[in-house]
Amino acid sequence: MLCGLSVGTAQAATWSDTFLGYRYGTRFTEPGNPNDVEKHILQFTHVSGYTLGQNFLNVDVLQSDSTDPASGGESGATEAYLTYRHQLHFGKLFGEPLAFGPVKEVGLTGGFDLNTKNTEFAPRKRMLVAGPTLKFDVPKGFLDLSLFYAHEWNHCGAGFCEINEIEFDPYYQLNLAWGLPFSVGALPMKFQGFYNYNHEKGEDYQGNATEAEQLLRTALMLDVGQLAWGEENRLWAGVGYEYWRNKFGNHDKPGVDTDAATLQLEWHF
Repeated sequence: MLCGLSVGTAQAATWSDTFLGYRYGTRFTEPGNPNDVEKHILQFTHVSGYTLGQNFLNVDVLQSDSTDPASGGESGATEAYLTYRHQLHFGKLFGEPLAFGPVKEVGLTGGFDLNTKNTEFAPRKRMLVAGPTLKFDVPKGFLDLSLFYAHEWNHCGAGFCEINEIEFDPYYQLNLAWGLPFSVGALPMKFQGFYNYNHEKGEDYQGNATEAEQLLRTALMLDVGQLAWGEENRLWAGVGYEYWRNKFGNHDKPGVDTDAATLQLEWHF
């Protein structure tokens, strides 16, 4: 996931950026479901730096329409997904950046993901990740490439599952995260997002082999607040795109591939 969202304050000794976000799209998917799903997504994100590194916290609350029903089928499902990452920068730890070529610093990243969703499946994802991060030297913003060791546990409450509590095989995750500000004439903009490649993680709840998974979530945003009333990095609006293949390692079933355009807002404070 994204591990640095501030594009204007990252040079300070200590810094932070916090925002409330909103995403909306009509073509999300869920494994085993042949229908497109409309979702409203509320987001809370905080990123901050300190003397030895930085912290990243994101919470998404996702509300589906009735095509992705909650358990009982009377309304759309609600999901909460939390991501936390911590970066320890070797240059700050040892007093000199570990730089080479286009890389300005090397870090060690660790963290976890947690989720819950009130469907019949009732997932309860618990995932730990750890690994090195290369921080590239870009003119503005950030570009990070990480290689994580990942270990995941989850739950299935549906009747078709042969295993209710599962510990997947450890796997590696390649993560690319970026936040790149730029201008088009007088328009202040940013290009942001992340890409995850997850290697296969063994067998699923029915004994089927999982396959490698890809997730790209990106957005092109305009600093509306700066244009409208001269306040930089307050209100952003833009469009995004979610590309997901073999969602959760599933394959050979409907709903495992996503191509969803989104409308997005961010209010920074």
